[in-house]
Amino acid sequence: MRALALSACVLLSSAVLVPSPAVASGAAPDQVAPGPVLAIHGGAGVVRGNLTPEEEASARAALALALRTGHALLREGRPALDAVVAAVTVLEDDPAFNAGRGAVFTHEGHNELDASLMDGATRAAGAVAGVRRIRNPIQLARRVMEDSPHVMLIGEGAEAFAHSQGVELIDPIWFRTEKRWQQLQKARAEGAAGGRAATVVADDPLRYFGTVGAVALDTRGALAAATSTGGMTDKRWGRVGDAPVIGAGTWADARCAVSGTGWGEFYIRSAAAHAICSRVGLLGEGIGEAAAAVIDRDIPAMGGNGGAIALDAAGNIAMPFNTEGMYRGWIGADGVPHVAIGRDDVSAEDGASAR
Repeated sequence: MRALALSACVLLSSAVLVPSPAVASGAAPDQVAPGPVLAIHGGAGVVRGNLTPEEEASARAALALALRTGHALLREGRPALDAVVAAVTVLEDDPAFNAGRGAVFTHEGHNELDASLMDGATRAAGAVAGVRRIRNPIQLARRVMEDSPHVMLIGEGAEAFAHSQGVELIDPIWFRTEKRWQQLQKARAEGAAGGRAATVVADDPLRYFGTVGAVALDTRGALAAATSTGGMTDKRWGRVGDAPVIGAGTWADARCAVSGTGWGEFYIRSAAAHAICSRVGLLGEGIGEAAAAVIDRDIPAMGGNGGAIALDAAGNIAMPFNTEGMYRGWIGADGVPHVAIGRDDVSAEDGASAR
């Protein structure tokens, strides 16, 4: 029944707005909802017709596990930052998603990983980009935030910092999956057939998708956001997208937290995550209105596409996306994980669903 109630909140823009208990009962919009809230995504641009039943079931199970893992920390009274890092770590370790173990390959056949996180209570932030030997980039991003004077470290420098912090550098073979390798071969062949670098033109927008992220509201009313990605299949020249860029793919402040997924160049150009939260904080828009304005209007107007998860300080969640699907999920005070992939798909861990 809970899933049925949630499905009634699906907006025409494809955003899912899940009211918190406080707001649903008519409490003031700035009142913190009782109980913690966590929302996650595993990337936009999902075409369900391309998924086998086994792949879809595996992805749903991983989303539910990430929700339970992060929410358990929130219920213990741990900070929102702990929850988003824990949830994203679960998704980085699952080969179903383009982050960590399931990362896509560059044109040269490497896995280059990016991640960032932000603490809404303090505006502290950390990020890494282009790392190849870090099992969980989101955990290194947190080390950058807490144990260095910097916000972003890249490539070999980031890995040298990791080594100085006692972080194990792993064999890159950990990230390799046959599915991602074959995706690279297909992209290379298409690029060669077209007589140009496949990454230069956007004839296949889905090439740009595949990111994981989380946003959380803790029992103190603090927000946090985290994002991690393997980037773009067949990318060249050290290309970096929006995921590690604070304000583009990740943002959190006292009123709003956002993690994006989509065509990173357009998220950078629109400062998408920050733009959503600015609309909440400066214009007074609701989280659903603000997120839809950026994801469903501003980014497509420039030629991009994708999705995002956004959470406000009252516990309201928005999940807009302008693609066929987006791996996503949320969990509130009742402790029941809800996961979805398609536009009209809402399902709870107990098997209930609505369309």
